[in-house]
Amino acid sequence: VQLQASGGGLVQAGGSLRLSCAASGRTLSTYAMYWFRQAPGKEREFVAAINWNGGTTRYADSVKGRFTISRDDAKNTAYLQMNYLKPEDTAVYYCAAHNFLRLTPPPSGYDYWGQGTLVTVSS
Repeated sequence: VQLQASGGGLVQAGGSLRLSCAASGRTLSTYAMYWFRQAPGKEREFVAAINWNGGTTRYADSVKGRFTISRDDAKNTAYLQMNYLKPEDTAVYYCAAHNFLRLTPPPSGYDYWGQGTLVTVSS
C-alpha cells in the first residue's frame, strides 16, 4: 500500500483545512487509519484515528472538538477535517494505516505511512 497525504497549506488562525490520505495498491477498507503530526523540534504525536468501519474514532485532547477524522472506502481515502486552527497546530501531518485500531496510538510501528503534508497556521 502506498499512502499519499495532501491538502496542507498556509491558513490563518481560526481557519480550516481538510487533509486527504489516498491509498493505492491495496484497499484500505480493512485497516484502521491514523493521523500524526510533527512540529519543528518536537516528537511526532498522535492526532486522530478511525477504525476499519468508521464506527470508532480517537482524538488527541489537543484537537478534540476541532478536528474530525473520516474515511471513504469507495475512494480508498481517509480525511482529517481541521477547523478552528491554531498556530500550535503548525506541523507536518502524516497518515498511517494499521491492521487494527490502537487505543493509545504510539508514534511508530504502523504497517504503512504516507509522506507528510505541511500545515502552517499563522496568527
